[in-house]
Amino acid sequence: MKNLVEELRWRGMLHDTMPGTEEHLNEKMRSAYVGFDPTADSLHIGNLVPIMLLAHLQRAGHRPIALVGGATGMIGDPSGKSSERNLLDEETLRHNQQCVKEQLSQFLDFKSGKENDALMVNNYDWMKEISFLEFIRDVGKHITVNYMMAKDSVKNRISGEGTDGMSFTEFTYQLVQGYDFYHLFEEKDCTLQMGGSDQWGNITTGTELVRRKAGGKAYALTCPLITKSDGSKFGKSEGGNIWLDPKRTSPYKFYQYWLNTSDEDAEKYIKIFTFLGKDEIESLVEEHKEAPHKRILQKKLAEEVTLTVHNQEELENAVTASEVLFGKSTAEDFKKLNEATFLDVFEGVPQADIPLAEIEEGLDMIGALSAKTGFLNSNGEARRALKENSVSVNKEKVKEDYSITSKDLINGKYVILNKGKKNTYIIRAV
Repeated sequence: MKNLVEELRWRGMLHDTMPGTEEHLNEKMRSAYVGFDPTADSLHIGNLVPIMLLAHLQRAGHRPIALVGGATGMIGDPSGKSSERNLLDEETLRHNQQCVKEQLSQFLDFKSGKENDALMVNNYDWMKEISFLEFIRDVGKHITVNYMMAKDSVKNRISGEGTDGMSFTEFTYQLVQGYDFYHLFEEKDCTLQMGGSDQWGNITTGTELVRRKAGGKAYALTCPLITKSDGSKFGKSEGGNIWLDPKRTSPYKFYQYWLNTSDEDAEKYIKIFTFLGKDEIESLVEEHKEAPHKRILQKKLAEEVTLTVHNQEELENAVTASEVLFGKSTAEDFKKLNEATFLDVFEGVPQADIPLAEIEEGLDMIGALSAKTGFLNSNGEARRALKENSVSVNKEKVKEDYSITSKDLINGKYVILNKGKKNTYIIRAV
């Protein structure tokens, strides 16, 4: 057994705990749960902190329970939100649950056969059997309205400017989540709920329900909400969420997100989002400070998280793609990229379509640079650039007598033209 609280504390992943939580965990194997919102068929990196909480819990010898909120997903958690969410049907929720489990399997062991194997549950499975009258009689009577109104998630929503208040549906959210804790306490001997610091109110409603309805003792542990040093929201890019599903966010873009973190954030994130030990992280931090331009922390962070979420092949592809774009690369490096990554790397770069037959016959450089593509404004400008030795085909310098043929095609379809270091153009064979 490892001391989980101590592990989370040095990693900067501990915000608050109920008194006695650390001692409770150190006594023997415990079961703890985290809830996940199933309103999409993929988790995103905003979910990585609670995922890492469960992963560290299992590594410390305890049993992690991932609760997919099929029932609560039909209501909507008011915490940190100013409007009500769209409600989903059961078929969609079941599909999303399966997708979420597959992603969690990258971090948690569900089938090792050990006593602390991870478990996935869906609160819809027990909530669907309970009638409204049963719920308000058997659960509602144990928690007062005064207690529920005192929660920040409720107060902020009711008093917030520019909101339409809070529906009764959302007001009951903390009771439903509290009942989840009670149900897992009774059925799975689950004594701890973990989550982000914004979930403290909902979690403690659960511990209170366990105390009043079951006469038991349950515990709460929260982690800080992750922010970026520049004040912008963690987990977002210009294109929106950074998803764990490679079809939503490619491994290359995923890798780039971590690679582009600031020094300050990288030092914080490498503790939170990787399983590297304390000594190794401290060594990396010192090495980084001696030569920050090498971005040692960012590279290690990006490698570790991409490897865990995706796999070795996708990581290697992402690293190659990054070197292709920013390093000294050759035509052979480009040819290693699959088409999806190639298009990611050159997203937004202007393109021209040229019939494959013309390329197979041999496309002269003046035509490739000007007449056929408009990359350069005139044939004269194309000739000057070629004489100045500033034109490259797939990163290889060429002269005016060079012809582009099918052997230059990357993925059988693309040719990269460069004038100098900054001007790039793509020819696509069609």
